Amino acid sequence: MATATRTEIVDVDINKLYDVIVDYAKYADFVDGVSSTKVISQSETSAKVEYSVNMIKSFKYTLATTQVRPTKVSWVLDSGDLFKKNDGQWLMKDLGGGKTEVTYTLEVDFKMFAPNSILTALTQKNLPVMMESFFKRAKSSK
Repeated sequence: MATATRTEIVDVDINKLYDVIVDYAKYADFVDGVSSTKVISQSETSAKVEYSVNMIKSFKYTLATTQVRPTKVSWVLDSGDLFKKNDGQWLMKDLGGGKTEVTYTLEVDFKMFAPNSILTALTQKNLPVMMESFFKRAKSSK
């Protein structure tokens, strides 16, 4: 199992960032490795989304998401062909002046054997790049 947590302060309004995070249907447009998403259900407080990802190999998984506007988006693995566990959350704190403190936490485990060094490299290396893609998208949204 691998875990990763990262906190950053960004020049993005908390509501804009929240809106980008919960716009699951658009992830393939800006998140590297996500080839498509299928929003199975979504309300103001929850969503179930199937992700098709192509990183090293192609695979699919479904996350059950809980949403608390505009401060938290958390998820747990619903089903998937590769993950045994994929739980995490975005926590956001409005710092005022268009600045937001963002903490992203992820805990993953795979059904097949993967050395911890590989799991850690995947989560730690990809995490800053993935977060930056969300920040850029929110900065460019109107």
